[in-house]
Amino acid sequence: MDTLLEIDDLQTAYGSSQVLFGVGFSMQAGAVATLLGRNGMGKTTTVRSIVGLTRPGAGSIRFLGERVDGMRPDRIARMGMAVVPEGRMIFATLSVQENLLAFAGNRCRSQEPWTLERVYHLFPRLKERARNMGNQLSGGEQQMLAIGRALMTNPHLLILDEATEGLAPLIREDIWHCLATLKAAGQSILVIDKYVQRLVALADHHTILERGRVVWRGDSATLAAQPDIWHRYIGV
Repeated sequence: MDTLLEIDDLQTAYGSSQVLFGVGFSMQAGAVATLLGRNGMGKTTTVRSIVGLTRPGAGSIRFLGERVDGMRPDRIARMGMAVVPEGRMIFATLSVQENLLAFAGNRCRSQEPWTLERVYHLFPRLKERARNMGNQLSGGEQQMLAIGRALMTNPHLLILDEATEGLAPLIREDIWHCLATLKAAGQSILVIDKYVQRLVALADHHTILERGRVVWRGDSATLAAQPDIWHRYIGV
């Protein structure tokens, strides 16, 4: 496999408050990777640094072999990186279909690109509500729409920040099923979530952050065999 994303010695601050202290990890094309850790440990700041929303103070970020630290977010997005942000951030006054079409594009030049019909097949609820405005959807439907919107860009890398946060159990199951389907299709995914047992079953590689530093890296088999790691760095 080719290396898709490579982060080395990433250091990021907000003003005088440093949040990341030498974060580093890599992921391969076609893999599912996670960022784990309690709230406030630097996961979202790492994502913001990767996608260009927060400029790192030091270190490097390579995507598809090219340095992207310091690039504008729109340029990074056009390279084929798509984010499902915490809070979803869909357009409340656009319909489901308009939200999806607003982001349509084949950024990875796929021979079988994501289309409206493919997204509707993945999320039948969105097809049922195609004419509904974004603010008329439930939280779970909004999350489906946010994922569908990201897929419509046909990204090389899909990033999900708190993919199942605040969702009802049945809707969470729909999201996990969606992610498993995407993995089986070869989609590269970076996930932030707190449900470690589900992530161990889904992902190939995990990185755990504690106070802005990497404290553990490894594969799912190793993490599954070390539940003490979960409790030390992830459990409430």
